[in-house]
Amino acid sequence: MREQRWESRQRLSFPQVLDLLNRLQAKGLSPVDPEKEGICYVEEWPVSSPEAIQQLDQWVLEDVTMVQVLDEWTGDFFLLAGRRHSIFQRYQSVGTYCSISHPWRLSGHAATLHPLAMFWIGFRHTHSFIRIRLHTSEVIAPGEPHASHQGPVWVEERRTAFCEAIDLLDLPIEVSIQQGRVTLHNAHKEVPFFCSWPDAFGPCQFELNSSDPFAFLVPASALASTHQLPTATVRVYLTGFSQEALNEFTTTEPRTRTVYRCSAHVRLTDLPDLLEIVGKGGRLYTTVSEFRTQSVLPDYPDAAAIVGIIGTTHHYQLEVRFNRMPLPMSEMDRWLEDLLTFPMTYAPLSPFP
Repeated sequence: MREQRWESRQRLSFPQVLDLLNRLQAKGLSPVDPEKEGICYVEEWPVSSPEAIQQLDQWVLEDVTMVQVLDEWTGDFFLLAGRRHSIFQRYQSVGTYCSISHPWRLSGHAATLHPLAMFWIGFRHTHSFIRIRLHTSEVIAPGEPHASHQGPVWVEERRTAFCEAIDLLDLPIEVSIQQGRVTLHNAHKEVPFFCSWPDAFGPCQFELNSSDPFAFLVPASALASTHQLPTATVRVYLTGFSQEALNEFTTTEPRTRTVYRCSAHVRLTDLPDLLEIVGKGGRLYTTVSEFRTQSVLPDYPDAAAIVGIIGTTHHYQLEVRFNRMPLPMSEMDRWLEDLLTFPMTYAPLSPFP
């Protein structure tokens, strides 16, 4: 689900982050113990070579992924994906994963969807997959009453967009409207099929698997061709590969930026040391408190809230995410500032990359 998200307007020092934990405790919430180990996500850390990840050896790491970013790319998507798949076949194992993202364009105008959507083609040890994601113009979580009068528009535009991609890819997926929501069904029941990123009007994403590693190469190239702009940003995600394999992947395309993402087991008090390594350009995220809003707003509908800290370039920023808004939008900023002390602003994340 695309969450409702707010972030602080001002930068915080690390002592202010620690002070925030005390204020949350005083409000009756349960912040993390800063000396207890938890998960911190390292995102978009720019590196010059695959060996850079060794700088984080003092911490336990999971889901280490090297991402190749091809800015202003103008090549042939079929050849790019085919080259990556050839390397993948030589180094694949149960834990390896390779996927490639590319934007695609909806053919018509939509009031509730951005004209550019995204797809991923990927390879795992036992299957390939195609993933299609739409970018909604507004985040409307399940259960939120606002904009419900626009439901027919949202539903019809989403149905049309999914049908467009499905027809172009020639997938065995059926699209229907049930109880005011778009639903998708795989006509081939034996093939794994997933829908996710739900909102009030249905899923924003689906993913179809195939045991044929080449099944989606040609169709995905046709979808990429709808982009129409002179250049595109393409991202290649590589997880579970050896240094030898990663070095070979990095030689396949010139003018490629390389970034890392992973999760690290750290104490909150380790954040300054970790941020010093990730440095300019990288980003850290860690959760410092989770609560149900009725614990502080007993007279309003309940929502799940997550308070987190973002670290970038030697400063920190506060973030709060909700699975739905517990108050009307016009009241959220003031309530969050009263709760957290810092001025907050609405800042939903883009679903890409």
